[in-house]
Amino acid sequence: MSEIAKKLMAGVAATGICLVMSSGLAYAEEEKPTADLTVGAYSQYIWRGFEMSKDSIVVQPSATVAYKGFSANLWGNLDTDPYSSTTDEANNWNETDMTLAYGWEMGPAAFSVGYIYYALDGDDTQEFFASAALDTLLTPTLAVYRDTDAFPGWYATLGISHSFPVTGDITLDLGGLVSYLAADEAATYAEADGSKYSNFHDGVLSVGLTVPVNQYITVTPKLSYTFALSSDAEDLMRASSKDGNDDDFIYGGVAVSMAF
Repeated sequence: MSEIAKKLMAGVAATGICLVMSSGLAYAEEEKPTADLTVGAYSQYIWRGFEMSKDSIVVQPSATVAYKGFSANLWGNLDTDPYSSTTDEANNWNETDMTLAYGWEMGPAAFSVGYIYYALDGDDTQEFFASAALDTLLTPTLAVYRDTDAFPGWYATLGISHSFPVTGDITLDLGGLVSYLAADEAATYAEADGSKYSNFHDGVLSVGLTVPVNQYITVTPKLSYTFALSSDAEDLMRASSKDGNDDDFIYGGVAVSMAF
């Protein structure tokens, strides 16, 4: 069995344990946990401004269980035709992430803290994160991530979003995000002069629709544009791209979710 398969099975087992534990608590208190299963297909996988796929469809399944603010999520990425400038074959299934989180509300603010384990084709890594969102115009949301393993450093985002009713329960969803990336050392991310990278990084603009099919199923088409926020970000994103010359990306696709 491959190493990535082992990691996937471990993640599935962990999610299953969380589901069983949540189910037991729900039974004791006459409440039920919630669950969400989502499968998305997209034209490209862009993560924090970095090009993770090129010229292929990516399929990203996700499963989440939640109970009384606690949640466990298992997410994966399947690249249908991995891009490679060499003759070496790459794995189609190249990432499995497991996220454990706790969220709560205080007045108009919603908070969340958690942990993410990234099982990657290369070096695995892990992060801790915290976020805060304000229930007001445009729902401003601040999130901070701290990688403590393979890519030590900080990544912070500030985002806004708003949904407009279209017809029935269908909504038009608009969003925007800016970020700052700060590496602990140049060996992780470096600027052009060789110093450790620390600058405004990527921005994202997105437009989508939320289309409820019935009580349980929702279809979500989405289009996104990711771009560099600084000249240093342009250099880093271009150097990290698949063919070494891309620093902005337009990509999109559709996700189908089942919640119960």
